[in-house]
Amino acid sequence: MKTSISAVVLGACLIGLAACSRVKPGPVQAAENPPAAEAPAPPPVTLDAGTSFRVRLQQTLDTRRNRAGDSFTASLDEPLVSGDRVIVPKGTMFKGHVTESKPSGRFKGRAMLALKLDSFTLNGETYDIRSTNVSRVSGSHKKRDLAMIGGGSGGGALIGAAAGGGVGALIGAGAGAAAGTVGTAITGKRQVKIPVETDVRFTLRSPLVLKS
Repeated sequence: MKTSISAVVLGACLIGLAACSRVKPGPVQAAENPPAAEAPAPPPVTLDAGTSFRVRLQQTLDTRRNRAGDSFTASLDEPLVSGDRVIVPKGTMFKGHVTESKPSGRFKGRAMLALKLDSFTLNGETYDIRSTNVSRVSGSHKKRDLAMIGGGSGGGALIGAAAGGGVGALIGAGAGAAAGTVGTAITGKRQVKIPVETDVRFTLRSPLVLKS
């Protein structure tokens, strides 16, 4: 009987020792292996207002078919850097829109096309930007119009003189002027066209803050 009781007591002691060996480390033990501290996030990078850069158009734009509000895309043609660090790599895609499109008048005025950048996407993040407007204006066609009208008038005078003398010359001159005017109306308009792959330079109008 005594042997049985001793065996029971001994078994209980062994179970207790085994349980103690599995006790979780206390505060002192835990302090010996503190969790690794997370590295602080790098600060954002700012590109100052006045930063100038070039983009390359991905489509042709012209006053014949494009109107204000039409969108376009362009790829960054040179990296944007801060110090010796590349912030926005070459090839980053930008989006923009036509701010103004004005065809040339038939007798006066010049065609004009103005563009502006709106945003770009980098590392899955879209950044809105404020850029300067860039515009292209056609050359004046005033001298060309005058030459065509004058040439038409002179031609009419020669034909009228040959046909009916002095009076005919006056009538011919009027008819020639009308013909010259019509020719100008048909061919006198000029358009502004910016071909695909054209480099266009823009400037930031306000600072741009980017995540590092």
